[in-house]
Formats: sequence, C-alpha cells, structure tokens
Amino acid sequence: MKNNNPLSPHIQIYKWHVSSLVSISHRISGVINYLFFVFLSIWILFSFLFIETYEIFFIFYNSILGKFFVTGIIWSFSFQILSEIRHLFWDFGYGFDLKISKITGLVVIFGSLILTISILLIGRQII
Repeated sequence: MKNNNPLSPHIQIYKWHVSSLVSISHRISGVINYLFFVFLSIWILFSFLFIETYEIFFIFYNSILGKFFVTGIIWSFSFQILSEIRHLFWDFGYGFDLKISKITGLVVIFGSLILTISILLIGRQII
C-alpha cells in the first residue's frame, strides 16, 4: 500500500512565524554564548601563562573581524536576555495569545538590535 500523503509540516507549505524564529535564534544564541565563555576562559588562562596572548587580543580586537566578533557577542547576549525575560513572563502565565506572542517576539528582535547599538555607542563614549 503506497502512502501519497505529504510530510507534515512540509517545507513547501510551512509558514514561518515570529515565535519560531525567536525560538530557534534563542537556542543558537545560547550556544554562541556558551562557546564565548569557553573561549574567554581559555583566553584568560593563556593570558596568565603567556603575556603575548594579551597583546594578540588587542591586535585581533582592532581588526574588522574582531569588531564583528564583539558586535555579534553583544547582540547574542542582548537577544538572550530579552528572550529570557519573555520566557519569564510565559512562566508566570502571561503572553500566550498569538497576537501578544507575535508582539513580544518582535520586541525581542528589534529590542536586541537597539540594545546592541546602544551598548556599542556607550562603549565608544558617543552617548
């Protein structure tokens, strides 16, 4: 007996939602934050052992790749924090309506971008 039914949900008919995008991004940013702390711990260990490691960090930080890395880490932390606040409200039983869930998802996405830009501007002492 042959089954001709499509897989559910099939990739051609599945519509992306804000909540699914925020959920996947929350998991990815959590992994990025974890790997960053591993990298930071190894860098601190090496900076205690070898003084050259401290100088190499500033060479990397002043490069374009280093600035992109720092901006990405700041965005990852700000996204994770705002997403965790959203989950905290869910733990208390608020925000499960589809409209509220979509609004809070957009607040997390755009709020993390605004928070990242604000942190970068404060770090450069522009604000």
